[in-house]
Parts: sequence; C-alpha cells; structure tokens
Amino acid sequence: MNHPKYEIDWTVAHDAGVLFLTLVSPDGLNRLTLAKVRLLTEQILNFHASDLPALSLVLSGEKHFSAGADLNEIRILSGAGALEFAKAGQALMKAIDEYPAPVIAAVAGYCLGGGLDLALACDVRIAHPHAVFGHRGAALGLMTGWGGTQRLSRLVGPVRAMEMFVSAQKLTAARALEIGLVQAISDTPDAMARKIAEEWQFGGGNCFQTPSVVP
Repeated sequence: MNHPKYEIDWTVAHDAGVLFLTLVSPDGLNRLTLAKVRLLTEQILNFHASDLPALSLVLSGEKHFSAGADLNEIRILSGAGALEFAKAGQALMKAIDEYPAPVIAAVAGYCLGGGLDLALACDVRIAHPHAVFGHRGAALGLMTGWGGTQRLSRLVGPVRAMEMFVSAQKLTAARALEIGLVQAISDTPDAMARKIAEEWQFGGGNCFQTPSVVP
C-alpha cells in the first residue's frame, strides 16, 4: 500500500494464524499523517471484513513504533482541519479497539503522541528495553484528540496520566512497566508478541498474570 509520497507505509504478513502489520517509513519514525491514518483505518477494517477467521494481530514498527502525528501537517491545520484530523484518528483507534481478536503492540524505539494513542488502543503492549513512551503535546501547545487521555487514565490512573500529559515527560520502558502502561519488557518484543498472539489464538487464554521482564 503506497503513501502519496510513494513511501511504503507498512507491511502485512500472515503466519501461523497471526496477522502482522509493521509500520515502515524511510526515516523509521513512522509519523502518522492524515493520509496514513485513513489508510491504516481502511486496512484494519479490511481485516475486520476478511473471510479469514478472526486472527490475533501484532502491530509494530520497523525501527520505531511511531513518533506520532506529523507536526508539519498539524501546524498548518485550520480549525475545521484539526477536527477532521481528530475524527480520523478516533476512527483508527476505534477500528483497533473493536478488532474481533486480540491486538498486541510490539513497541521499540519511540512511542510518542499519536503513536502512544495507537499503542493504547491495543489490548497488550510489549516494550523493548530501550523503548520511550510519552505524550509531548503539552510542550508544543497541543493535546491529543485521538482518545489517549481517556485510555491512558483508565490504564495507569488519572494522577499518573495527568503527570504524563501536563509535564510532557518521557518514560523509559522500565517506568512504563512499573506503572502498568506495558505488560512486559523483552529484547525481542515482536517475537514475544507473536508468542502471546499464538497462545491467545490457539489457547484462548491470557498469559499475563503479572507484569514481567523477559530476556
């Protein structure tokens, strides 16, 4: 699937009863432009409508998970354009949230802003030890319109969520695990996500009883 700039936006693979959607971009930051958000939503909804049985989905990034929305695009948005952008992001998160099987985020590198919203819409988040999480909007005079405020608050509690949003602080993977933002840390998050997806797919259970660090 091609971006208007003729960049590859993501790759899709299907193996052993698990779907893999990997975001890719030339700089590895996987910024979420309006066009990319709409196409991603279309892709997820195509998974919904597929004739295949509902398959667990692993969502990842080739280098970084996602550095968030494209700030160059956001800077020139009008009021109406900002509303359109917010609604497009909400539609993507809704499509992931309503996916008929577990969705697991395998997070490496940056998971910031809209990228964090994307991870929050997933059922489980596995982080690489060097992953970085945060919502930097407050430092730029912005606030997410993609549902991250509600999802983060439900996940880590309103106090910690407010700290993250207001201070625009970045969290290490270790801190993200400590507060419950991620369920596990692994040197190979994609492989761990695959294992969880397969267990869910074929075992129907939740392999997480407590957060964990896995080599």
